[in-house]
Amino acid sequence: MIPREAQKELLNLSKQYKAIAVIGSRQSGKTTLVKLVFPDKPYVNLENLDIRNFALEDPKAFLEQYSDGAILDEVQRTPKLFSYLQQILDESNETAQFILTGSNNFLLQQNITQSLVGRVGYLNLLPFSLSEIKNIVPRTIHEKIFKGFYPPLYDKRFETQKWFLNYIKTYIERDVRELKGIENLVVFERFVKLCAGRIGQLLNKNA
Repeated sequence: MIPREAQKELLNLSKQYKAIAVIGSRQSGKTTLVKLVFPDKPYVNLENLDIRNFALEDPKAFLEQYSDGAILDEVQRTPKLFSYLQQILDESNETAQFILTGSNNFLLQQNITQSLVGRVGYLNLLPFSLSEIKNIVPRTIHEKIFKGFYPPLYDKRFETQKWFLNYIKTYIERDVRELKGIENLVVFERFVKLCAGRIGQLLNKNA
């Protein structure tokens, strides 16, 4: 596994806050990082339909299973948990009780702002930095830029262009669909492509 520079900051936050929110785009390495730093905490994936339904139907009973805390992955999918988490955190002085991760940053931050302000430390995890993969193949900067910096591209032999096409498709059909105010996904996908085509250029709002 390629060491992450963010690990140091995550450990720093774990000494200060009762809960930690690790946010970032899909496939940026959030789950791998939190499992590495907190190996003794139970891992709960709220993408699992059965687990998610239990958390939505009876959030109190769900959290009672994890009296010593847990890693709650994709927690933005269960907004009912946040009010109960607030009470649990307020009744204890222990730090790093719950580690919350989410790929839909807007929804996660909205829920935290409503219920957990002052109780949560944030870590925004980006894909690999250039320094993290400087000695990893491919070695030239041009090849690295073409391949990209998402961790899965360095774990397995993916066809880069197909991987990114599938990534965008997943992002638009899952994360964007959950956001209010974005109804026309076709137009939004076109907007994303237009933004990508203007990276590194001066901003021209008319264009």
